[in-house]
Amino acid sequence: MNWNQLTSKGQIDQIKANSTNQPALIFKHSTRCSISSMAENRLERAWNAEEIPSMDTYHLDLIQYRDISDYIAATFKIPHESPQVLIISDGECIYHNSHMGIAYHEIKRIFDGLVTV
Repeated sequence: MNWNQLTSKGQIDQIKANSTNQPALIFKHSTRCSISSMAENRLERAWNAEEIPSMDTYHLDLIQYRDISDYIAATFKIPHESPQVLIISDGECIYHNSHMGIAYHEIKRIFDGLVTV
């Protein structure tokens, strides 16, 4: 996966604005949690950029940037979890899941529903 690193709250505002043209995925990762590492690894191994060609992907290190995680929770009105994946489209969180619920096939299903023919 080609992760964009989240390091500022301003990036969240930009993701929200840009999501009117292209959906975005945010992965919140705890470097201290083995479940988070496993979820990240499963997602990275399954990711197929040809199947989801127009989704920006963002990675947040929760340990280093907990304030950004809190900002994400407040902005999208989604309780904080770790690990957690969110899909942002048209400025809203349209999907979120955590722990073992993070699955490529679910992300692709949501993306396919956003694609207009």
